[in-house]
Amino acid sequence: MLLWLAEYLQQHMSQFAVFQYLTLRAILGVLTALAISLMLGPWMIRKLNYLQIGQSVRDDGPESHLSKSGTPTMGGTLILAAIFISSLLWSDLSNRYVWVVLIVTAIFGAVGWVDDYRKVVEANSRGLPAKWKYLWQSVAGIGAAVFLYTTAASPAETQLIIPFFKNIAIDMGLFYIVLTYFVIVGSSNAVNLTDGLDGLAIMPTVLVGGALGVIAYLAGHSEFSSYLHIPHVAGSGELVVFCAALGGAGMGFLWFNTYPAQVFMGDVGALALGAALGVVAVIVRHEIVFFIMGGVFVMETVSVILQVGSFKLTGRRIFRMAPLHHHFELKGWPEPRVIVRFWIITVMLVLFGLATLKLR
Repeated sequence: MLLWLAEYLQQHMSQFAVFQYLTLRAILGVLTALAISLMLGPWMIRKLNYLQIGQSVRDDGPESHLSKSGTPTMGGTLILAAIFISSLLWSDLSNRYVWVVLIVTAIFGAVGWVDDYRKVVEANSRGLPAKWKYLWQSVAGIGAAVFLYTTAASPAETQLIIPFFKNIAIDMGLFYIVLTYFVIVGSSNAVNLTDGLDGLAIMPTVLVGGALGVIAYLAGHSEFSSYLHIPHVAGSGELVVFCAALGGAGMGFLWFNTYPAQVFMGDVGALALGAALGVVAVIVRHEIVFFIMGGVFVMETVSVILQVGSFKLTGRRIFRMAPLHHHFELKGWPEPRVIVRFWIITVMLVLFGLATLKLR
């Protein structure tokens, strides 16, 4: 939005041309989203407390969590507001990738909001029934996949890229739609499963989102992408502004979500942020690298799958409790130790994922 204004003013004052630079708009996107989160956070927490929108805690979980009952939830609304305002202000709104990411994020956020609302406000422990939740997630995921497939301008935009190899790119054809669907929906639910401790999910989301922003910038630049032997996806560089906004909004939210949390993000935040990461990873053609960088999300999801599968097949549990972070809590790790160690793991995985850009 402000980019259009800058382009108009540039006709009269050449200094406004500086707003054409993605790096500047990304920095402004971070600062804008961060400022919105920090300024609106206290007001939102007071509002949620006034409306008595508090988190209910499962009574079969760690005893230390019982004290969290009543902590305001649905704080993900703050994150999404900061992301959308910042992105709409600083992004090139003629870019189709920006709208794909924003629309998918909004739909998944709406699904999470309804789920949270039914659990907290209507006191319905089931929330939104699973069949409806996955239906709308599937509609958004398949819709994004079909749109990206039918509007692809070059073969590189639908090929599967294998890390560490310069010239291996697999033409997927219609399987691209299937892969995109599973990346978006799977990522959304993986972040949601990880969101069980104060700040545990938001920091890895910020780290992975920042790394995807770097990849988007490189993939959108013809010279950088050629030098690094990664697919050149024209226009994808604009997503660095969205990723920057996500990072700023996430850091602002962490100010209030850090241990002991004043507010939880809820499904409205977790489902939306996970889907956003998945869409960006698909657009820049780095699904496998995303899988590596989001290793914490993967571990949490796999632990639930293994736990449920083992119990149904053998009647025995592999972990003391799933998702994985609860297992370590029940082993005696204090909550801050679990959180920070998972953050450290994410930092290492993100650095390894970025290293794959050069190790080809």
